[in-house]
Amino acid sequence: MSTYQNITLVKGREQSIQRKHPWIFSGGIKSRPKNLVEGDIVKVCDNIGNVLGIGMYQDNSIMVRMLSFEDIIIDDQYWTATLQKAIDYRKNILGFPATHTNAYRLFHGEGDGVSGLIIDIYNTTAVIQCHNIGVHRMQNAIAKILTNLMGDALTSVYSKSKETLPDNYAKELIDGFIYGKELNEDIVVENGYKFKINWAEGQKTGFFLDQRDNRALVGQFSKGKSVLNCFCYTGGFSIYAGHGGATEVHSVDVSSKAMALTDHNVELNEIQHHTSITANVMEYLSKHDEHYDIVIVDPPAFAKNISKRHNAIQAYKRLNAMAIKVIKPGGLLFTFSCSQVVTTQLFYDTIVAAGIEAGRSIRVMHHLSQGADHPVNLFHPEGHYLKGLMIYVE
Repeated sequence: MSTYQNITLVKGREQSIQRKHPWIFSGGIKSRPKNLVEGDIVKVCDNIGNVLGIGMYQDNSIMVRMLSFEDIIIDDQYWTATLQKAIDYRKNILGFPATHTNAYRLFHGEGDGVSGLIIDIYNTTAVIQCHNIGVHRMQNAIAKILTNLMGDALTSVYSKSKETLPDNYAKELIDGFIYGKELNEDIVVENGYKFKINWAEGQKTGFFLDQRDNRALVGQFSKGKSVLNCFCYTGGFSIYAGHGGATEVHSVDVSSKAMALTDHNVELNEIQHHTSITANVMEYLSKHDEHYDIVIVDPPAFAKNISKRHNAIQAYKRLNAMAIKVIKPGGLLFTFSCSQVVTTQLFYDTIVAAGIEAGRSIRVMHHLSQGADHPVNLFHPEGHYLKGLMIYVE
């Protein structure tokens, strides 16, 4: 049995833990030791002292994130078993690493059993991103165990958590290597296509790995089509469309740095008939009178918390209505939201409203989501953050 300090829940709040939901909100806590430090491991007990499991404490709205629903010690043995399960899952279900794909998510927070821990693999480099203090305090141990488990397949571990941790904790942090050869960028392979990745300067951990399957789907429908890729970032959808046989591909992003990366990836993959456009997407859609066979809309998260959700919904509606209007009859829209606070149903309803505003007849072909290397814990539906629709526009 563990010897961690106890946090006691308000009567009735143990029910969510018994259903294996990994979050405990501050309002559900009856008592906690005064000497707790953020990131401490704690024992979670119900109102009468029964142990419900072990978690990480942080003075936030989500005050405890569960690591286990049993009374155990969080030691090297725990981390070895947890990381090995994540590795085995990728090998058994996805076949990664493979010669055609060497960029993938190795560990996906609650989906792999540890809230706040993200590990992405780019060829032989692992990028660790911590979203809570407890995980960050353990990252060196995690990196050491990970390198032991992966052996020669892993030569470097880069820590990138400064922007994902609370300001009061992260202000002294510096992102950088905690193991191995210091290399800030590499050329990776995804489904046989090449991409330049810079984990030090790029968004998230360097690449949007969660869109792999959706990029492949775009490629399947692109032969003989004109394609507009909005918010293109590094041009992922554009590369798949070009290789899929698109007659022309236009990539639009407001960031000149993103467009430079897109151009580099276009050159790496020898894509023909491609045009890069540095512009605000909404301004481009409102002023451009050209119509496309396929439009991809994959914006950054418009809402990162509940208070911003209403404005985000209005922005999604306006953006998608504009996108639908530039699609030729019989064309396709691939549209996405990565805002966790925008639920699947709310996103669907927003696209319905956009279709009405655009005055077009629309059919849903596919409901889209994140790839299988970003698994969703059945007991933590919040892990389903990427929502998408493939729709046919008449």
